[in-house]
Amino acid sequence: DELDSLGVRVAALEKKSDNVKITGEARFRYADSKGKGNVADSYVGDLRSRIWITGQVNDDWSYTGMIQNIQDFAGDYKGDEKTDFQRAYVQGKLGGMAVTAGRYNAFFADGNIYDNRADGVELSYGDKVKLSLAAGKATDEITKLYVLEGTTGGNYAGGALSADFGAVNATAGYYNFKDILQKDSGIDNAIWFVGAGTSFGDFGLNAMYLKGDASYQGHDLDGLDDDGYTVGLTWKGAEAAKAGSYGLFANYYDLGGQTYIAHTTDADTFDGEGFKGYGVGANYTVAKNMVFTAAYYDTKSKLHSSDKDKIIWTDLTITF
Repeated sequence: DELDSLGVRVAALEKKSDNVKITGEARFRYADSKGKGNVADSYVGDLRSRIWITGQVNDDWSYTGMIQNIQDFAGDYKGDEKTDFQRAYVQGKLGGMAVTAGRYNAFFADGNIYDNRADGVELSYGDKVKLSLAAGKATDEITKLYVLEGTTGGNYAGGALSADFGAVNATAGYYNFKDILQKDSGIDNAIWFVGAGTSFGDFGLNAMYLKGDASYQGHDLDGLDDDGYTVGLTWKGAEAAKAGSYGLFANYYDLGGQTYIAHTTDADTFDGEGFKGYGVGANYTVAKNMVFTAAYYDTKSKLHSSDKDKIIWTDLTITF
């Protein structure tokens, strides 16, 4: 009886001691860009450190915060350093519905429409067939779209429906962004998409088509292409927990300026002008929780075809 009682007390203590967890990530990056036309040559070398703090509120809800520090060692911003509180959100369940709310990383259309910070809420329901709804404010630091400049992705609302059929998965959805670049800018963009992916052995293949409807103060932005597509191929893939694991990837892009707000690629997307080109790369786990990635991107603007950029990208990401 005494041992049983002690066991209960120890279990309760262990449960409370695990209530808050701290994890981290450090990424060393060097990227060299060779531009043509109005694109200048540039390079960047930096260290990005992220500290994640996760606290369990109860059995159904948790809180996550993330502090980020970036130190620039090379390039135009050499010597700069910035630390800020990048994420603060809760996750949980309301009945059978999963909820994420706060400042988190929004990921729309596999990152083809948006992949960056957002202040908002996201609801999802289902497993094999899943419905997701999202609304909020995009906070990506966009610099230009068409002829106007600003720093916000605007207010958004939309959703997606995805289905998993075993070896094949499919998705379709719609997101509407209002007042992109700055408050009351009058720049809006409604983007539809449909995509599918499959796997065969160690290979994975995915494709997506996107259609945008951008306007400025009620008038169509006719100068920007309004549709496009992307295709991706992967083979195996580095696993952080498995030293010696590796993989290859390749992507082709032909995306109009009306089809994305903050694209997930590391290639040059030419400030929302639309871009066309490809990227190839490899990743390798040099030691447990240490993954090295090398990639090459060759893209050009769809609005000004003489503007081109070739980027050699390398990074070492350490997780702990």
